[in-house]
Amino acid sequence: MEPSARPTQEQVKAAPKVVLHDHLDGGLRPSTIIDLAAAIGHPLPATEPEALERWFVTNADSGSLELYLETFVHTVAVMQTGDNLTRIARECVEDLAADGVVYAEVRYAPELLVGQGLPLDGVVAAVQRGFEEGTAAAVDAGRPIVARQLLTAMRQAARAREIAELAVAWRDRGVAGFDLAGPEKGFPPTRFIDAFDFLAGENMRFTIHAGEGFGLPSIWEAVHPCGADRLGHGVRIVDDITTGEGGEPVLGRLAAYVRDRRIPLELCPASNVQTGAARSIAEHPIGLLKDLGFRVTLNTDNRLMSRTSMTAEMNGVVDAFGWGLADLEKLTVNAMKSAFIPYDERVDLIHRIKDGYAGLG
Repeated sequence: MEPSARPTQEQVKAAPKVVLHDHLDGGLRPSTIIDLAAAIGHPLPATEPEALERWFVTNADSGSLELYLETFVHTVAVMQTGDNLTRIARECVEDLAADGVVYAEVRYAPELLVGQGLPLDGVVAAVQRGFEEGTAAAVDAGRPIVARQLLTAMRQAARAREIAELAVAWRDRGVAGFDLAGPEKGFPPTRFIDAFDFLAGENMRFTIHAGEGFGLPSIWEAVHPCGADRLGHGVRIVDDITTGEGGEPVLGRLAAYVRDRRIPLELCPASNVQTGAARSIAEHPIGLLKDLGFRVTLNTDNRLMSRTSMTAEMNGVVDAFGWGLADLEKLTVNAMKSAFIPYDERVDLIHRIKDGYAGLG
């Protein structure tokens, strides 16, 4: 397979995909938000699906991570009951499977979903029911998918240890790992070092949002004192790459460490453009980072707010960098190698992915 051979849109749509960075509360169907909001009397900025989708995209397209995060007020509002969470989780898995995703890690913050009295354990149970229903529906539709939860703690709160313990309690029942999210500036991950020490003691995998809204200090803290297995976004690692006298890229110590240790970068180009981490897909560091041999993965972040999908993300990098099927396969295998499931399960899925790409030629 020639790396430079441009794939057709049909090939990209049919290609097996892996997503490691996808937020449950950032991927709701607009029609579902309208249904659930009407049932609880929650006011929305629009009550027609296409208009509501446009509102989310427009308001997320701000160039600011903080403003981008404000759009979640409406999605989180309709995620406060078990039945709603199960429906949303089921539809999430169905939508990902329909897009060709064969493995997904979907993250969300349980602490944000207890406003109507649902206990943390009940939140995870409701989401897991939805994942299992969605997985069964995908199998029936001939689109098998493996979906796992990542439980997120919020940086601006103080429940990270509690959420870490919740993740460990559910580790064999659908939860694959832990995540830390929220505003990076002013809320360093080292505030929660006890949670990361606990997770390490329990041999639990975790990722940390770092290098999205803030720079190298955020990445350094995530990698070193905290010991992150992956970097959520990590796009600003490019700030530690300079240009030598001959025009060649020169890696600083942190960038070299991240590359040498094969720490995966959960890159989300469409979202990064919206929040100002990159000016365009063509100028996104994913091209440089891939060329330099970083463990690059491609992700959606928030499918609703970015009006995106794995197919759209793949088409974006194909258009921007002239990548072919071999490049997309490499990104997909990178992601599968970096997943928080056991080695033998990862290998089985990698074989399935490779077989799928072989069939596209």
